[in-house]
Amino acid sequence: MSGLKTLTLASIYEFQGHKEDALDIYKEILKKEPQNKEAIAAIRRLSGIHKKYSGANSQMRDFFISMKTEIEYREFERWLGRVWN
Repeated sequence: MSGLKTLTLASIYEFQGHKEDALDIYKEILKKEPQNKEAIAAIRRLSGIHKKYSGANSQMRDFFISMKTEIEYREFERWLGRVWN
C-alpha cells in the first residue's frame, strides 16, 4: 500500500472489504491528526467488526453483490442493523 493515505482511500478499502488496509490508513491518519473524529470512529468501528464478525464481512459482501429479491434485501438490512448497533 503506497501513495496518499486519506480518509477517502480508507473508506474505499473499507467498502471493498479490505478492512485491515483501511484500518492501517485510519491509524496512520490518527498518528498525524490525533483529534481526527472520522479516523477515531472508523478505528472503533473496524476494530469491533473485526473482532466480532471476523470472516463475515467478505461473506456478506458477496451476498450483497448477488442480492436479487426483496427478501434478500431485508435480510441484508437486518444483518447491517446487528453489525452497526
